[in-house]
Amino acid sequence: MWGLVAAGSVFFPGLFLLSKQALKQLMGWSEGDAAVVSTRLVSSIQSIMAFSAGCIIIASCRDVIEDRHWLTDAYILFATPYFAYDIYAMFLCYRHKLQVKGHEEAGQSVGLMGATVIGYLRREFLMVLHHIFMVTFCFPASLGKGDYFQGVLFLAELSTPSVSLGKVLIQYKKQHTLLHKVNGVVMLLTFFGCRVLLFPYLYYAYGRYASMPMYRVPLVAPWQCNLGTALLWPLQLYWFTLICRGALRLFTQRSNSPPAILKADGNVGPANSCTTNQTAGGGRGE
Repeated sequence: MWGLVAAGSVFFPGLFLLSKQALKQLMGWSEGDAAVVSTRLVSSIQSIMAFSAGCIIIASCRDVIEDRHWLTDAYILFATPYFAYDIYAMFLCYRHKLQVKGHEEAGQSVGLMGATVIGYLRREFLMVLHHIFMVTFCFPASLGKGDYFQGVLFLAELSTPSVSLGKVLIQYKKQHTLLHKVNGVVMLLTFFGCRVLLFPYLYYAYGRYASMPMYRVPLVAPWQCNLGTALLWPLQLYWFTLICRGALRLFTQRSNSPPAILKADGNVGPANSCTTNQTAGGGRGE
């Protein structure tokens, strides 16, 4: 058990440091730019691993309650440190954005570092809360029966690569390209399919298994499941609303308007060199 947690604690920060150093040496990027792209890369790799694990688990579970697969508990333990690491990685991105905006001394002294941390927590409060809740409640509650449902939850990470790619495109001022618009559509569809519809599907799948109407499932489902849904699903709906609003503004803007960007939180604004707003899990991210 603790071996998998330790492995995750080394793998994700180690991958971040390795990719950051490689980008600095091979591409000649600054510390901040390399850190931002490395954060997106690690998030994307984690999401691909989680999605792949989910597909394997779902395919192997015939009985949605009783069937078990060793990969379920193994990946939960391995991925738990990722969410703790990602909180710090998001802070590095936030601090880099302050420096890009002209606050070159952000975080260089104790007083300024404290102000930077407070500003980060205020801006990314929902995402930090999401990550803490995942580590302290969701993952421990997921250990046990119901591997099929945990596998379905892993599929939520499918939206993370498009979110990460969008941020990288924004960082390098490619928000006016066709790739950015296509990626925005992919992000919209994957977020809706793998995050918004995910929780209703879980109740539908259990209702079909137990031969009961879907509206009765919350009455018999474990309280941990209902609590997790009550806290996480509204966040997904909120973030999806922001994404839709940003997509609508992006695709309906006038041709003579300054180039606008579709940020990961759904807002549209003028181009800048670094945008660090987060969506779900990986950030997924979710």
